Amino acid sequence: MRMLVTGGAGFIGSAFVRSLLSGTGAGTGDTRITVLDKLTYAGVPENLAEVAGHPRYSFVHGDIRDAGLVREIMPGHDAVVHFAAETHVDRSIDGAAPFVSTNVLGTQVLLDAAREQGLGRFLHVSTDEVYGSIPAGSWTETSPLAPNSPYAASKAGSDLLALSYHRTHGLDVVVTRCSNNYGPHQFPEKVVPLFITRLLEGVKVPLYGDGRHVRDWLHVSDHCRGLELVLRHGRAGEVYHIGGGTELTNEQLTGLLLAATGTGWDRVEHVPDRKGHDLRYSLDCGKAATELGYAPRVGFERGLADTVDWYREHRAWWEPLRRRAAERATASAAGGATAPAAAPAAEGATGPAAKPAT
Repeated sequence: MRMLVTGGAGFIGSAFVRSLLSGTGAGTGDTRITVLDKLTYAGVPENLAEVAGHPRYSFVHGDIRDAGLVREIMPGHDAVVHFAAETHVDRSIDGAAPFVSTNVLGTQVLLDAAREQGLGRFLHVSTDEVYGSIPAGSWTETSPLAPNSPYAASKAGSDLLALSYHRTHGLDVVVTRCSNNYGPHQFPEKVVPLFITRLLEGVKVPLYGDGRHVRDWLHVSDHCRGLELVLRHGRAGEVYHIGGGTELTNEQLTGLLLAATGTGWDRVEHVPDRKGHDLRYSLDCGKAATELGYAPRVGFERGLADTVDWYREHRAWWEPLRRRAAERATASAAGGATAPAAAPAAEGATGPAAKPAT
């Protein structure tokens, strides 16, 4: 199979590429991969360093909104696995335009090129956030979409657009919606790596509101296995949930991260809650389990411990990213603009400028 992977230098995309090319994925021995990535702040070339010289790997630096480039590189591929997206909720609250442009219009460019080329399969990777918030029970794939943040709305729009190309044009589209991912190589603006890196540096961490917001946690390697199953065996036009099966409040997660880093609650600062903050996400993954045999394999306790160890041992990976984030925030403030909400405005920041993403 010849595969075009968009956003392949990001956290989940790079894990997927490394899995396929390392041979740890199922039936991947003949897979050839082209990564298309714009290398924005969260697209880190070092994430793909271990496969950079692989004979079945190639990289294209570019934007999914560039229709000419997409049409140029699409021929010869059998499938698209579409990760590329603006994903950070706080950034979308500060400014929605990049989210709509990349997540909706960029997806449309890819879908048009795939339809024109007669592509075999288009796997669109999405999120549980498109459903909004659920007080009890779990969403199924037929639950109505009710996104509450600009980010989630842009992803819901791209989901519907992708499915419409199946229904209208017969394009072989499958959509996945996952719960909160964690693991190595995650950009340190998301809550798990943000808290780990700040605690390792001796800096306080910010906890939204009362900390009662609930998320389901999915190790990135389990997500990648689920994606492979959907890519190879999912039914065209269908949506599949990929979850981790570990629901925690943000307060509980914070406690586990404090314990894993040998720190105490004096390192936690409560900050005002985020606008439109969804209280709880929960996915019913029975469809993927029944049809595809999906089940998470990485227990949360082991996965979290391994993740903390990875960040402890790879300071050379994340320290430059945090420095660049601080420099961007400083430059934005100097120019009179509001710094991105999730980027640590300074290494010692403890208030809303260092807000987590959950």
